[in-house]
Amino acid sequence: MFCKDWNSLLTSQSYSQQCAQVKQTCQPWIYATIPGKANDGAIYDPQSKKWYHPPVPALLTELIVEPVASAGGLVCFLDSEYLTSYVCNPVMASFKELPARSVDFGAIGMTVDASSPNAGYKIVCISCDGEYEIYDSAKNSWGCPGSLPTNIKRPLNLNIKSQAVSIEGTLYFMHSNPDGIVCYNMMIEVWKQILIPAPLHLSDYTVAECGGKLMLVGLENNIAMTCISVWELQKMTLLWKLVDRMPTQFCLDFYGKPVELDFLANKGLVMMSLRSKRKYRLITYDLSSKEWFKTARKIPSYGRKRPWLVNGTAFHPCSTDLV
Repeated sequence: MFCKDWNSLLTSQSYSQQCAQVKQTCQPWIYATIPGKANDGAIYDPQSKKWYHPPVPALLTELIVEPVASAGGLVCFLDSEYLTSYVCNPVMASFKELPARSVDFGAIGMTVDASSPNAGYKIVCISCDGEYEIYDSAKNSWGCPGSLPTNIKRPLNLNIKSQAVSIEGTLYFMHSNPDGIVCYNMMIEVWKQILIPAPLHLSDYTVAECGGKLMLVGLENNIAMTCISVWELQKMTLLWKLVDRMPTQFCLDFYGKPVELDFLANKGLVMMSLRSKRKYRLITYDLSSKEWFKTARKIPSYGRKRPWLVNGTAFHPCSTDLV
């Protein structure tokens, strides 16, 4: 049954539109994993508003992995100890273990060269002490480790809840204490730091991307109700400007309750996992249309059960992106 559902997705209009959109203007799909389960992944299609259970590459069936980055149709995973890196095309169920890296994990970002087919991808791993290393798929190796410029404040308190985003060839990583962003221009190979105060009373936030704009989504704690707010970075002032808030009827679900917030996607779509002592919700926000909607947790392999989903990433399904 699961294979039948998955095959129906790959022959759907949603998938055909995705593959036809070279510039990736369609909504992305979301790949999520179940905490503590050996590669028990699920894929969410926002057009059908359904979860699917994709085939799992044989080499991954016994591994507990976490999606930490994505680019194009590829997803980068780390094992539970953050030591070994993997790249997978979830649509094709193709998979590769990357060579060992020498830099400790702090955050990972990923880009693909969309200018030409099969141009490959690069992965940047950065540590909290400012060391970094870059994997090049064309060479199947990590480059020589480097250090951030001395004008970038260290150590970096990297935000592990916020996956890096890529905008026009530049990767953006969030950090705190002080609040700001470290960015790396892949084309000219230059690092830069921008110190930007986070909005007051905002916690559990992630950087996000929509149409080339840098966004911020997080939990507001200055009111009785739990509220998710959305901010856009102003290029002239380098300050965050409030652009939207979660509807009141969604906020009332967690009235007066402490909430834990995790993000499963931050590219075009922001999928959020909100948990309190007795309630759990998946909320998805379309950054482009500014629409909020509750997302079902009905995953085929779990029957009537509704598993927690706290790890995920957005990707643009493409059968031609090679690992």
